[in-house]
Amino acid sequence: MITHLLSHLISVNVLDSATRLAAQTFLTAVPLLFVVASIAPQAVRDQLVRSLHDTFGLSGNADTELSKALKGTGKPSDELRQTTGVVGGLMVLVSATACSRAMQRLCERAWSLPGASARVAAWRWLAWLATWLVMFGLQGSLRNGFGLGLWLGVPLLLAAEVGIWWWTQHLLLTARVPWLPLLPGALLTGTALSVLTSTAPLYVPRALNHSLDKYGSLGAVFTLLSWLITLCVVATLCVTAGAVIAREPWVTRRLGTPEPPAPPSGHPPGTSSPK
Repeated sequence: MITHLLSHLISVNVLDSATRLAAQTFLTAVPLLFVVASIAPQAVRDQLVRSLHDTFGLSGNADTELSKALKGTGKPSDELRQTTGVVGGLMVLVSATACSRAMQRLCERAWSLPGASARVAAWRWLAWLATWLVMFGLQGSLRNGFGLGLWLGVPLLLAAEVGIWWWTQHLLLTARVPWLPLLPGALLTGTALSVLTSTAPLYVPRALNHSLDKYGSLGAVFTLLSWLITLCVVATLCVTAGAVIAREPWVTRRLGTPEPPAPPSGHPPGTSSPK
């Protein structure tokens, strides 16, 4: 299994896939902040600030800059709100589909599947993004167990992470792989990212404040990109490892993993994509 995993990781090109995914995630998040700050109700903005604060343990300059970006110093005019909302919404739409497609390519590489046609996958890109936005907005509430404490928050967060990564693979692979074989990857990814994000308050606030003090906003960009690349490398490793584990003989018999597709011979890839 280790030999299969190493060879598959090389074919997936972990660093390249993770770097592309991190870059697209960052390009999605930045315009999204402007959209939220310009058109979202105050309650939504406050919830997002609380979620980011609880998730990363932000303090000092980083927390101030985040609150300033999302809450603003005053109420924008209707004209500014509409202009920023339209432009920001278009930017989010364009960059978000690129982020969704990068994640889809990662899942397809991990499972050695050809690319799905845009006609089948287009609505899935938007559904994936919308679900992740809701998940991210609830991160803080999940982490503290909706006010009841970590004893409930930790298992809730772990269950939510595993569930959304299980659903992510099934959705972006356009249901070409059954649910059960996707479970190992979901368990690995959800568990690893839950542990990694739980340690974020130990590193991210200090690194962000140091970068802001020394280099300004540009330093904060590099810090966030470094953290995103770390998260995406872990996600890429876990999704790929889950696909390898699911295709091991002793697991295949229990989960019903389908045989990997044969290389196309005479037919262009994607011509027989399932609905």
